[in-house]
Amino acid sequence: MSGRPPRIFIADDQRDVLESLRLLLKGEGYASETYERPEALLEALKRRSADVALIDLNYTRDTTSGEEGLDLIGRIRAFDATTPIVVMTAWGSIELAVEAMRRGAQDFIEKPWENARLLTVLKTQVALGQALKRSSALEAENRQLTAADSALIAESPIMQPVLETIERIAPSDANVLITGESGTGKGLIARIIHANSRRSDRGLVIVNIGSLPETIFESEMFGHVKGAFTDAKTDRVGRFELADGGTLFLDEIANIPVAQQARLLRVLEDGEFERLGSSRTLQVDVRVLSATNADLKAEIDAGRFRADLLYRLNTIHIHVPPLRERGEDVLRLAQHFLERHARRYRSKVDGFTESALSALRRYGWPGNVRELNHVIERAVLMARGRTIGPADLRLDGGAPGAEHRPMTLEAIELDAIRAALGRHAGNVVAAAQELGVSRSALYRRMEKFGL
Repeated sequence: MSGRPPRIFIADDQRDVLESLRLLLKGEGYASETYERPEALLEALKRRSADVALIDLNYTRDTTSGEEGLDLIGRIRAFDATTPIVVMTAWGSIELAVEAMRRGAQDFIEKPWENARLLTVLKTQVALGQALKRSSALEAENRQLTAADSALIAESPIMQPVLETIERIAPSDANVLITGESGTGKGLIARIIHANSRRSDRGLVIVNIGSLPETIFESEMFGHVKGAFTDAKTDRVGRFELADGGTLFLDEIANIPVAQQARLLRVLEDGEFERLGSSRTLQVDVRVLSATNADLKAEIDAGRFRADLLYRLNTIHIHVPPLRERGEDVLRLAQHFLERHARRYRSKVDGFTESALSALRRYGWPGNVRELNHVIERAVLMARGRTIGPADLRLDGGAPGAEHRPMTLEAIELDAIRAALGRHAGNVVAAAQELGVSRSALYRRMEKFGL
């Protein structure tokens, strides 16, 4: 959550019940909103989110059947599939509880309630609800990939073995290691594998290990319980738990802290782990896809990566060739990106001049497909006519007069980065060492320049 206390929406027709619950929850660090009519709670949920909806099953219309409360569950679920619903009634029965669950409630409390029982239920449902909302957000993000955006454009002969491997292994549960230079499309391949797997109806959870500080790695991946450390105010569901039943994509796997590699190995072998601060063992069913632009064998020799972890990650190994070896794909990709960005920016640009096409063919693309995408996006925005010319591309040597480009500090820095990446075949660690900057600093500069 974003630092705010968990928010509980409560509906009950008895004011003293609402006040008692409000005071109880306030003392436990919850924020609550109370409503005497179910319609009022329903309207509130349509306007803003809650972590749990706590609703009475019996209102003034009928004090025994619970039908008004059951109807409210259905009306909530009609537009909100993720907010946990906990029901309570003074006329509880097993049959009524079962019916409430069948209609979409997560748990059941009888009046008069026991405070400890109520708080335990709410704590559990808050954690599960947050996990479900995160999962739903990830799935929505994945669905935003249109068919065109998610297509793997690969007509060059060197890419055919990659396509064949993807087709063969996607339906399986095998772990897959995807290697290749930065910007070659490793993340896109991971999405395609997930989309064509039997887990495609579950979430694809993506973790960029390179951007994850070591100090929070364990909590982020495995979760934590309240009080595990100073700022652990509530329980947290980790990425493995969130990906249960689905796929977990670990990008930049070479950057996983050495001290945490044994824990990752255990999950890959047994599907078991404990949240930080807890002794309770959890079991998950997760397919792991991973990617790196590093030489993992060299990392093993240097003592920075475990050999047994590599064996678990690369049940199937897919190596993605750099764009400079995929000459047949450059112009197809360029046209694909042009169409995408023209739609996005409502531009009338619809093609390239012959000299621009020649420039695209000649350029070495040290930033690979990611750099090509960035170059075309910028060209669509900068082009003055309906076609993109070499000057719009701003590629070194790609346009007449390029040698007269002003040598600003940014231009010098961009040239130095491109040259270092080219000399080291896209290996960011080696290029950073040559340039005398940290790996994370180089990543920030690459992102700035669209490399």
